[in-house]
Amino acid sequence: MLSAKLQLRQSQALVMTPQLMQSIRLLQLNHLELSAFVDREIERNPLLELANPEGGPDLPQEAPEPAEPVASGEAEVTEWLDARFETSTEAMENRLGTSLENVFEPEAPPTPREAQTGAPSAGDPWKSTRFAGSLNEDGDGLDSFAAAEPGLTDHLRSQLATGFEVPRDRAIAEEIIGSLDEDGYLRRPLDEIAAQLGTDETIVDAVLARIQAFDPPGIVARDLAECMKLQLIERDRYDPAMQALVENLDLLARRDFPALMRLCGVDRDDLADMVSEIRELDPRPGSRFASEPVHIVVPDVIVSPRADGGWSVELNPETLPRVLVNRSYYAEVSKVCRKDEDKAFITDCLQNANWLVKSLDQRAQTILKVATEIVKQQDMFLAFGVEHLKPLNLRTVADAISMHESTVSRVTSNKYMLTGRGLFEMKYFFTAAIASTGGEDAHSAESVRHRIRQLIEAERAEAVLSDDAIVDILRGSGVDIARRTVAKYRESMHIPSSVQRRREKRAFPARQAS
Repeated sequence: MLSAKLQLRQSQALVMTPQLMQSIRLLQLNHLELSAFVDREIERNPLLELANPEGGPDLPQEAPEPAEPVASGEAEVTEWLDARFETSTEAMENRLGTSLENVFEPEAPPTPREAQTGAPSAGDPWKSTRFAGSLNEDGDGLDSFAAAEPGLTDHLRSQLATGFEVPRDRAIAEEIIGSLDEDGYLRRPLDEIAAQLGTDETIVDAVLARIQAFDPPGIVARDLAECMKLQLIERDRYDPAMQALVENLDLLARRDFPALMRLCGVDRDDLADMVSEIRELDPRPGSRFASEPVHIVVPDVIVSPRADGGWSVELNPETLPRVLVNRSYYAEVSKVCRKDEDKAFITDCLQNANWLVKSLDQRAQTILKVATEIVKQQDMFLAFGVEHLKPLNLRTVADAISMHESTVSRVTSNKYMLTGRGLFEMKYFFTAAIASTGGEDAHSAESVRHRIRQLIEAERAEAVLSDDAIVDILRGSGVDIARRTVAKYRESMHIPSSVQRRREKRAFPARQAS
């Protein structure tokens, strides 16, 4: 018989609190993402401030003894609080002492010429400035517009004024330029462009030929061979022999130099010079106008040798934001809070600020602990080079420092270590293990790759090493490796096969020796 009853049960469960989730998220952030996160928290939390933002004294960490409040003081603080949190436009303008309107004059309605062509009318430089600034998506005004570098499309369109006079040809050129990819290639068929514009394909082809003479050389090509052809024409080096070489790039990729010498009608020295010229060409002429920002890698950990032969491991202070909790401000504000929601707000701000400071400190300690163990495990690499890089996995480091593997994985993501041998991502030190033939310690996959590269670089034209020969050499030195593994490592380093290397070394023996 079914019946309803009430039971009490006590159990334990691991719950991911918001604070714990924040700590985990902070571990995998790099220093740029961490700085952005801290800036957002400072904007949102009035109790958080950066330590020494302009070289001034640190903010006090402990609140002074609260004095007995007086009625007039409470009224003044309350009035100041109301003014501080007032977000109306008029109040913010009074507090900042400036207007919140755009620094430029309001834009006037577009003239008929502007509505038709999309360009400002002549004779009004200020209006031209406003028009340019309105195209800036970031809304940063004249400064950002003046500092912006022209892209590939803008660079080519700036050459249209001197390249085309007929409006029809200019419209076709605009369509062709707008169809280029980021490398500067035209992947769109000409018949499709002609059909869209309602013109003949021969006219589009003629306009294309004129655009291909624009700067940079090799632009608006339809394939790699045409791109190289245009650059060689610009250098006045597109003779019949070079034409035959460009038309047979597949043979060059296979390093079939005897066939190329027959097709081009040249000897080894001439073919070597021609191949050198080909290698100097830019296969992606439009990439130099890419607008992607270049980020400089800043190390999170710095490793330096000590006088006693050990290693000093320290965190880079430039990547550690110093955040302080202004407890004096909290004590002053909490005395005059009368509403429950105000008290809850300021208390929540204090709890979040304390937890953020604690999380940042814990993050720094965790990174330092993991980096110290990595340096301890890879001591031979730091002292003698990549040949002595040991195989290492996350579990080994996690067990040594009593942490979970996932924590070590988060710590080593997007973190960099500066050593005497260069700047390395912390995940670089974690490599797979390759067994040893004599039952000794296993070898690191990275050190084996380095050994394969050394063997291939030292080979001679009459004794090019096959993958099987490399396997025999490595096994003779104590590395138990399969042929398919050698082939996989060789291909990952973009090293051609033994057949292709033999062709190249026999075709250019003098250059290979030099």
